[in-house]
Amino acid sequence: MEQAKPSGKIRWVVCALLFAAVVLSYIDRLVLPTLKPDLQARYGWSETGYASLAIWFQAGYGVAYVLFGRVIDRIGARAGYALAVGLWTLGHVMHVFFTTTGGMLLARIPLAIGEAGTFPAALSATNEWFPRRERALAIGIFNAGSNVGAIVTPLLVPVIAVTLGWRWAFILTGLLTVVWLAAWLAIYRRPRDKVGLSAEELAWIEAEPAEPQRSVPWLSLFRHRQTWAYLMGRFLIDPVWWTFLFWLPDFFNRQYHVKMLDFGPPLIAVYLLADVGSVAGGWLSSRLMGRGWSINRARKGAMFCAALFALPIAFAAQAPSLWVAVLLIGLACAAHQGFSANVYALPGDLFPRWMAGSVIGIGGLSGALGGMLMAKYAGMILETVGSFQPIFILASCAYLVALFVLHLIVPRYAPVSLSETTA
Repeated sequence: MEQAKPSGKIRWVVCALLFAAVVLSYIDRLVLPTLKPDLQARYGWSETGYASLAIWFQAGYGVAYVLFGRVIDRIGARAGYALAVGLWTLGHVMHVFFTTTGGMLLARIPLAIGEAGTFPAALSATNEWFPRRERALAIGIFNAGSNVGAIVTPLLVPVIAVTLGWRWAFILTGLLTVVWLAAWLAIYRRPRDKVGLSAEELAWIEAEPAEPQRSVPWLSLFRHRQTWAYLMGRFLIDPVWWTFLFWLPDFFNRQYHVKMLDFGPPLIAVYLLADVGSVAGGWLSSRLMGRGWSINRARKGAMFCAALFALPIAFAAQAPSLWVAVLLIGLACAAHQGFSANVYALPGDLFPRWMAGSVIGIGGLSGALGGMLMAKYAGMILETVGSFQPIFILASCAYLVALFVLHLIVPRYAPVSLSETTA
C-alpha cells in the first residue's frame, strides 16, 4: 500500500530557502552582463575581452564545482552552502574596484568559485529532505530561482546603476546574500536533527532506505556509465544556458537597440517562460511516475518533450520583431530548465546519496568546459560574423542530441549498486 503524503511541510520550507539562494546567486552572476553594454561603451571593452570573462568564470566555476561536490559529501549541505555564499559574496563586491575586463577577472574568479557550490549544496539538501518521487519537482522549483534572479536583475540593477552609480549595483545586491546566509544557518538542519519536524513527515522523507556511508575514490566514479551519462548531459546542455545568461542583454541591444533601462520587459518575459518550463519539467516526470511509469520512461519522456520546445530558437535571430524573438528564446529557456530539472535528478536517482555530490561536481565541470567552448565560439562569431544566427542554430539542436547521447549511455536507469562502488 502506497504511503500517504504527510501533512507536514517543513521540507518545502527547505525548498523555499534553496529557491531563494538560487535567486540571489543568479542576481549576483547577472549584474555584470546587465551592465555590459554600458560598461563596454564607457571603458572600451572588446567582444573577445568580454568572452574571456565568460570563459574564465566558467573555468573557475567548473573546477570548483568538482571540489565542492567532494567537500559537500564530507561536511554536508549546511556548512557547504555557507562556505559557498561567503566566497561568492566576497567576489561579487570586489567588482567595484575594477574597470577593465582584465581587472574584472580578479573578481569573477572568487564569484565563480563560490557560486559553484550552489547546485551541489542544493542537490545534496534535496537528496536529504525529499524522497525520490518528489525530488525532481523540488529541483524544478528551486531551479526556477535562476529565472527569478534573471527577472529581478534587469529590473533592479539598471535603476541602481542610473541613480547611484554602477558600483552600488554590486554592493546592494551583495548585501542580500548576507541576509540569506543568516537565515540558512538559523533554519537548516538535517531531517533527524530538525526541531519541529513531525514523525509523519520524517517517515515520508526516509521512506526509501538509507545507504551506509562509504568512502569511494574519486577516479572510480568514471567506471560507471551513469557518471558518463550525467557528464555528457551537462556538457551538451549547459553551454546553451550560459550563452543566454552572458549574451541575452547584448543580443537585445545589438539586434533591437534595447537600452539598459528597457531590458526589463523582454528579459522578464523570457525568464518567466523559463520558470514555467523548470517547474513543468520536474512536475511532468513526477506525474508520470505517479501514474506508474518507470523512472527511465518518465525522466526521458519529460526530457523529450522539453527538447522539442527548443527547436524554434533556430529562427530567433531572423525574428521580425523583438517580441517574436522573445517568444522563441523564452521557449528555448523553458526547454532548458525543464530538461535540466530531470538531468539534475540523475545523480540522486542512480547513485547512493553519499556519492551524489561527487558525481554532481564532475557534471558541473563538464558543463563548464562546454560553456567555455561555447563562449569562445560566441565571441569569435560575434567578432567576425556579427550575428547570433549560428549560435541559435547550435542551441536548437543541443537538447535532442543530449537526450540521444544520454539514452545511448544508459538505455535503462539502473542504479549503481553498493558492491559496484567498492569493486
